[in-house]
Amino acid sequence: MHLLFEESGDLKIATTQSASGVGDAESWQATTLSGKKIKLKAKEVWLRFENSDAHAVMSQANVLSAGIDLQLLWDCAPDEEFGLVDVSQEYFGDQASIEQQVALGLALQGAPVFFRRKGRGRFQRAPLEQLQAGLAAIERKQKELEQQQAWQQELIAGQFPATLHSIRKQLLFNPDKNTSAYKALQAACSETGESAAQLMIRCGAIDSPLAFHQEMFLKTHFPQGAEHHEQTGIDQALCDIRFAELPVAQVKAFSIDDSGTTEIDDALSVTPLEGGCHRIGIHIAAPGLVIAKDDPVDLVARHRMSTVYFPGDKMTMLPDSIITQFSLDEGGERAALSMYVDLDADNKLQEDTLEIRAERVPILANLRLEDLEQLVTEEAFANKEAFPFHEELAILWKGAQHLHAARQERRVANGLRAEQLGLVDPNALARDFYFEIEERSGDQFVEIVPRQRGSILDTIVAEWMIFCNSSAGHLLSEHGLPGLFRTQKGWGPLRTRMQTTPGPHEGLGLDYYAWSTSPLRRYSDLVNQWQLIALAKHGVTAKMVAPFSSKDASLMGIAADFETCYQAYGEFQDRLEKYWCLRWLQQQGLPKTVFVRHLKEGMSRLEAVPLHIAIPELATHPRMTRAEVEITDLDLLQLSASARVLHVESAPAPVEVAPERGEDDASAA
Repeated sequence: MHLLFEESGDLKIATTQSASGVGDAESWQATTLSGKKIKLKAKEVWLRFENSDAHAVMSQANVLSAGIDLQLLWDCAPDEEFGLVDVSQEYFGDQASIEQQVALGLALQGAPVFFRRKGRGRFQRAPLEQLQAGLAAIERKQKELEQQQAWQQELIAGQFPATLHSIRKQLLFNPDKNTSAYKALQAACSETGESAAQLMIRCGAIDSPLAFHQEMFLKTHFPQGAEHHEQTGIDQALCDIRFAELPVAQVKAFSIDDSGTTEIDDALSVTPLEGGCHRIGIHIAAPGLVIAKDDPVDLVARHRMSTVYFPGDKMTMLPDSIITQFSLDEGGERAALSMYVDLDADNKLQEDTLEIRAERVPILANLRLEDLEQLVTEEAFANKEAFPFHEELAILWKGAQHLHAARQERRVANGLRAEQLGLVDPNALARDFYFEIEERSGDQFVEIVPRQRGSILDTIVAEWMIFCNSSAGHLLSEHGLPGLFRTQKGWGPLRTRMQTTPGPHEGLGLDYYAWSTSPLRRYSDLVNQWQLIALAKHGVTAKMVAPFSSKDASLMGIAADFETCYQAYGEFQDRLEKYWCLRWLQQQGLPKTVFVRHLKEGMSRLEAVPLHIAIPELATHPRMTRAEVEITDLDLLQLSASARVLHVESAPAPVEVAPERGEDDASAA
């Protein structure tokens, strides 16, 4: 005997081997058509039939079920609950064969729109209203399927459907996986073997791999776009009043930056004093004089946390109108928070002369590193060669040397190596580069130029900005004012971090360090500037009026948010720098022969540009082993390159010089 039963929603046939019990308690040991041994009870069985080929019955039933008219079946069925045999006689006649009955069971089981299940082998036809709604849903789904298939074919052919253009970014970066559009995209990708980004670039929905990397970043951090709202600004009348209240500094200040800098945060001045002494002024742009905590501009800056830098462009923390208002551009007086300290006749720091003021500072010039870096040398100072601010730069350089020496004593006390100015390891890889991107014939080309580190101008700016940040930390700590302190102590992934209480920065050799020299482009610096302005204006009573009080929960949140954003922005900058390094290789023409240095675990870096690529063949070689490799292929979406080793040289002998500047040392400038 054969039994028709249901398992996991499917109708199956099994052949009995033995039986036990009677009536409703009857049960069978049976074998399915696939050979599986099962036990069935009477209440689980839909039909019983004898003397037939079970395989043939199921095969023929599958064919017959496809031809059953479900609408006619629904018309034939009674309103009340019915069994499989009853309705088979209505549809096929009194002599319905077992094949027809099984076919009808398959049709009823697979038509939930027409029939409701009421038990094993029992059904009831759906009400007319529900049937009509179900049929409409089926028709709608069929049309969606047809549309999905049409979109799929367009995508495979390299044409992006016009009706999907408005959701192309959402489709790639934040898709609703239940939509026909997403299913069409995934089906097309499966057929072509491409990723969604590759296919959409081929179809013209995304302009280029560069656009993909940028849009991916914007979607996460700037979902409403990176442009500032036109109405975000400051009260000009209030700005004029605050500016007029400031005294004018009796100094001649100048800034030192590279040519691409538009947010000029800091400037320096040197004023002669009696007895061969000099007063050094470090002047920091002061948007904190007008931007107030929790005002609309502050909310924008707090959301962004920092200017985002990447090759060829940037996304500023503050609107351009505010940057223009407060940037220390040459040719006039600018609002600044100035820090003064005296140097004695031997150019040594007199720490007890430190003072801080809010004032208007005359900015005489914006010096550019590219114009002066090669001119400003020890020999030029000795020969009194002519270049802008010769005497001031000479004093600043001597003071910077003393500042550097004092920091090295602390580094040694912390168990670190002392850095030495002017000594460069000839085997070291360049760390800093200029990325110059220009349009040529409708395409972009990049030139990557190493930036000199350790020059006199570079050291002057770095050391005096480090001093300013260190002094800001001291002032905040001494007066019990909370701030955002940059600390570095011990080892591990959280070695360097932001915190709201004072702490040492062992890498720089400082007791305290609070970023404060870049308030136009870092929110941490703007927060610290508010605290320092309160100190400059109110002295010992600053704690009573400062925007942030001790153990302010909002300040702790700002510290955490800043760390997160600053890291994410840095990773984005690294990602785009890697992209442009690959473009640089691409425009050189592949295959391209280059030299690399092995770093660790098979990861190497090109000597000419800051591109890290995996070369497993070098994994067993010592660090800094030099090898000649051939770049044979690259992927601008995955940001990867394939390299074949041509020749391996021995690792260079180490040179005992200072380590390269860390992120805080470089960021200070």
